[in-house]
Amino acid sequence: MAMIPSAKPGEDKNPLETRRLLLEAAAREIHMHGFQAASLSRILSETGVTKGALYYHFPSKLDLGYAVVDEYFGPTLHHAWIDPLQQPDTDPVQALIEVIRKTGNRMTIAELSLGCPVNNLALEMSPVDAGFRERLEQLLDEWRAAIAAALERGRDFGSVSPAVDVNSVAAFIVASLEGCVGMAKNAQSRKLLVACGKGLIDYLQSLRSRG
Repeated sequence: MAMIPSAKPGEDKNPLETRRLLLEAAAREIHMHGFQAASLSRILSETGVTKGALYYHFPSKLDLGYAVVDEYFGPTLHHAWIDPLQQPDTDPVQALIEVIRKTGNRMTIAELSLGCPVNNLALEMSPVDAGFRERLEQLLDEWRAAIAAALERGRDFGSVSPAVDVNSVAAFIVASLEGCVGMAKNAQSRKLLVACGKGLIDYLQSLRSRG
């Protein structure tokens, strides 16, 4: 197989911007088509980046996929779901409820039809590639750990019942959120998403301390 040339000097005048454009386009492509069906040609067409510049930043399609998880999907999940729980004086139950409501209200039917990109990749790639599996598990573990830590603080402050097993509950919450989106994606139904979200919110309310 012929070697794909690296970017020529001066071809990639703004490397950081080029990398950002490629990651964003690749994230959209992977979210829409999955990793295995993702097309580098479509990514190059969307960004206007040359093939040489692409391979300068990402030596292979697999490297690009890993970077999308590490540098795009990961930070996006942190911003939306983990950062709101890390304020020390935040009521964790209310913070989770607000994030669920905000995310559900913001999600369009087009976004819903694509599902959660992290869960999509986990289902597609974890059985076939250790690199994806390890990255996605680390990301999901960080999400579970953030919820567990927030609930632990809530127990210490007295807003969360002392009977709550924070690690089990955190795993259940993440699984429930992914399940809600997955079912609504399959049904193409915002109504189902809202109903599932309401059930999860009712469950979260049951975690509050009654003292």
